Amino acid sequence: MSGSIDSFLSGRAARGACLIALGVLACQGIARAEDPVVKEQDIDENSVTKALTPDDNGDNIVTRGFVLSNKAGAAAKPAAPAKAASLNMLITFTTNSSTLTDTAQAALDKVAHALQSDRLAAYRFRVEGHADPRGAADANMKLSEDRAAAVVAYLTQKDGIAAERLTSVGKGSTEPLNRRNPTAPENRRVTIVTVTN
Repeated sequence: MSGSIDSFLSGRAARGACLIALGVLACQGIARAEDPVVKEQDIDENSVTKALTPDDNGDNIVTRGFVLSNKAGAAAKPAAPAKAASLNMLITFTTNSSTLTDTAQAALDKVAHALQSDRLAAYRFRVEGHADPRGAADANMKLSEDRAAAVVAYLTQKDGIAAERLTSVGKGSTEPLNRRNPTAPENRRVTIVTVTN
């Protein structure tokens, strides 16, 4: 009898642990869905580094000049992940312009430190500007291009990131994160994408 009670209790404990684990995962998923864009005040070097480091499943170790691999006949480049490593940031500009605010510059200084870290120094990055759909499509495209270029200019001129490591592209309002609310702040964002090829 006591053996079956012990078995029942250990089974309940295991199920309870699973439910707790599922609850944590569900909470993490909900948090990501509610806040897909990192706000300037929440940007820090560690989270930027983690978000922009490609996931190669431990098969390759990337260093500044070469790749160490545990696979026979591996190529000299890290394997491209299924989805490019990226970070969506709410970088602020003065209204209807590509002039970075002081808080945006402070956030980009942290981004620059991450890009210069040993984990990211071997990679190039694409800076994407995004706009919400208010206004003419041509104007939004131009504004998003100018804002992406302003971020690249700041990172290269102020923070010393090598210009050949960064490119900029404007996406206009073509890739909103929040389709239910087109004018939501997360639709006016800057995304940094790690280029692995």
